[in-house]
Amino acid sequence: MTTRGRLRVLLGAAPGVGKTYTMLEEGRRLLAEGKDVVIGIVETHGRAATASMTDGLPSIPRANVGHRGVDLEEMDLAALLRRAPSVALVDELAHTNAPGSRHEKRWQDVEELLAAGIDVISTLNIQHIESLNDVVEQITGVPQRETVPDNVLRSADQIEVIDLAPQALRDRLSGGFVYPAERIDAALSNYFRLGNLTALRELALIWLADEVDQALKGYRAEHGIDSTWEARERVVVALTGGPEGETLLRRGSRIASRSAGGELIAVHVTSQDGLRAANPVVLTEQRALVEKLNGTYHQVVGEDVPTALVEFARSVNATQLVLGASRRSRFAAAFTGPGIGATVVRESGDIDVHMVNHSAAGRRAALPPLTGALTVKRRVLGFVVALLGGPALTIFLSLFRSPESITTDVLSYQLLVVIVALVGGIWPALFAAVLSGITLDFLFIEPLYTIHIHEPHHLLAIILYVVIASMVSFIVDRAARYTRSARRSAAESELIQTIAGSVLRGENAIQALIDRTREAFQLPGVRLMRGEDVIARAGEPLRDNRHTVIRVTDDAVLELHGGDVAASERRLLAVVTAQLAAALEHQRLELTAKEIEPIAASDRVRGALLSALSHDLRRPLAAAAAAVGGLRAAGPDLDRRDKQELLETADESLTALATLVTDLLDVSRLQTGVLTIAEIPTDPAEVIAPALDELNLGPTEVTLALNHDDAVAQVDPVLLQRVVVNLLTNAHRYSPEGSPVHVSTSTFGDHLEIRIIDRGPGVPVDRRDDIFVPFQRLGDTDNSSGLGLGLALSRGFVEAMHGTLTPEDTPGGGLTMVISLPVSAPAPAPDLTEENR
Repeated sequence: MTTRGRLRVLLGAAPGVGKTYTMLEEGRRLLAEGKDVVIGIVETHGRAATASMTDGLPSIPRANVGHRGVDLEEMDLAALLRRAPSVALVDELAHTNAPGSRHEKRWQDVEELLAAGIDVISTLNIQHIESLNDVVEQITGVPQRETVPDNVLRSADQIEVIDLAPQALRDRLSGGFVYPAERIDAALSNYFRLGNLTALRELALIWLADEVDQALKGYRAEHGIDSTWEARERVVVALTGGPEGETLLRRGSRIASRSAGGELIAVHVTSQDGLRAANPVVLTEQRALVEKLNGTYHQVVGEDVPTALVEFARSVNATQLVLGASRRSRFAAAFTGPGIGATVVRESGDIDVHMVNHSAAGRRAALPPLTGALTVKRRVLGFVVALLGGPALTIFLSLFRSPESITTDVLSYQLLVVIVALVGGIWPALFAAVLSGITLDFLFIEPLYTIHIHEPHHLLAIILYVVIASMVSFIVDRAARYTRSARRSAAESELIQTIAGSVLRGENAIQALIDRTREAFQLPGVRLMRGEDVIARAGEPLRDNRHTVIRVTDDAVLELHGGDVAASERRLLAVVTAQLAAALEHQRLELTAKEIEPIAASDRVRGALLSALSHDLRRPLAAAAAAVGGLRAAGPDLDRRDKQELLETADESLTALATLVTDLLDVSRLQTGVLTIAEIPTDPAEVIAPALDELNLGPTEVTLALNHDDAVAQVDPVLLQRVVVNLLTNAHRYSPEGSPVHVSTSTFGDHLEIRIIDRGPGVPVDRRDDIFVPFQRLGDTDNSSGLGLGLALSRGFVEAMHGTLTPEDTPGGGLTMVISLPVSAPAPAPDLTEENR
């Protein structure tokens, strides 16, 4: 059986950090040690230092893969498998192979090499990891279509970060060691900004640290290691839902910050029956504080709180455990035994435990209220049972009274006391106990018909009645309190679920909260006010001054009509208020986003303009300057033909420069440095026709199929015409002789699409992102072909008009550029009522 090969991945934060160079350097080292090392494929990207490292290393010639008349070079997997080296060097693990290759992705080629027993050394950038793709796009603004699944990378036998300081990478880029000279300025001002590189470097290091942490956990689990390994400080803060939580979190954060890489973890333990409920509002606030302190929040379920805390701390490999000092009084601690803190200290083992004092610790001794959680109805019923049950039991026992029945009599009256306690609580139970004691002494204990406690054990019996009644009533009261708490928690959960369901079903969040609040608290009316303005209301308007005002935000209040809200309702009301505040903040952010959208659209276009200027101005200026310099240097001795050629070059370059500047000024409509976009309903035909006239393209060069019916797009016609002109220019330029460009329009949903189709060589899938980046013209350096505005500027214009510009394959070969634009809403029908005629 073939032993599977080992995969070593060199991971970098960005291009140019030296992954390929390091891979080749390692290959040369292994070759010098006598290992059979072969280059499967290496992408030098024109870097001389990297190319020089391939000297002396055996390599497999690349395979030619034909695709639509174009030969593409890929790694020859079959030849590499036949060669069967000990180690294969395979660059760019995330690369997408040309259509028709053995596998779609290069990492799949590597999997086959590993299965054949060949060790592989490969390279990868952090932006190509599947789970980090969206994060990298947020940082850099550049989407990555080539990705490697996380499980492929995590299955590697060795992952090594090739690190380079961000400024050092920028210096390397400026020196021309990464990209050609024409791409340096754009790279430095876009992807390779110092902030981008710093964030990507941090992302790569954090990813590898997490991977190492997972490997450490796996090793500990595999070898049954339960003791704490203090590889980094992990501080677990136990939250009870009490007011001391904020103090504990800040103390835990300070402890974690004292060491590099310290981690703050907050945990709240809930009971399995859900009855020991903490204040949800307080926990929500403390959870928000945890996030501000860059920690993580967890909630676990466990009947034994100390055990659950210690087990959780061990599961996260915690080094410190922070607890609050007990809030129990000394009186309570004397009767209930050691508290949570003492038990955690005893069971924590090698985890350090910090007991933090706070204002609520060690409160004075207090007995629970005698009224308890039972209702008045139940207490009255308890007295009724005592008053009726006592005489009934006495009559029944008198029928069978004898000297030997005293034990039965005592137990019967004791049972009556227990029943009364179960029904009515402590006061009816105490009443039944005293009444039973008197009855027993008067009717059943010698001398009869006297109330005289002659024997000490008779007094003890009455005391025992009282103790039994108190204990049973305490248990009943506690059970009633838990039952009521559970019912209320269920009702609160149902209300919150109803509110969330209303929002998820698409209802207005604020109005849904107002409606559900009125229904939950059974109020005649509820209003959300901002000053004198009503934001939302439900139910009847305010008829008198009986209402409760709850402040939601600094400028908004909630009015509850119909009297004061009970104190027991305040907790749920606080939760609803917090959700209302979040909904108002969300509404404010939406309004702000709508207000700044025009500015953002203008900024996108302006950014595209500036990017295109840096590219398009350089070339004609350089050509004109070179031509004029040649004329001046040669003087009158210059040959007439050479002189004419230099003059034509200067004239073409200056004309192109003038056209570019004129076009940019015409379409920019800059007003004090801000580009404004005039979006109006526009028929695409009114844009396509002038574009064809501007380019002098006739029916033999362009065919039309306008099938958008009466639909119009909400666009800026001048900007759209610039886009169409540029795309038509590119399509006509790359179309074969005798093959006209095809322009079609159609509608798809609420978008109108303009398709510009050519039969040229097309653009490979892995290069389609490059054509929208400044300086990327796929080898186009012809100074006489017209500058246009560039595809980067075209995409910027389309996106500023809330559309998209997407390249697609043309069936049968070629490239199709698809402009998708929002359809303009139809104008409202005229009012033809009698009053408006």
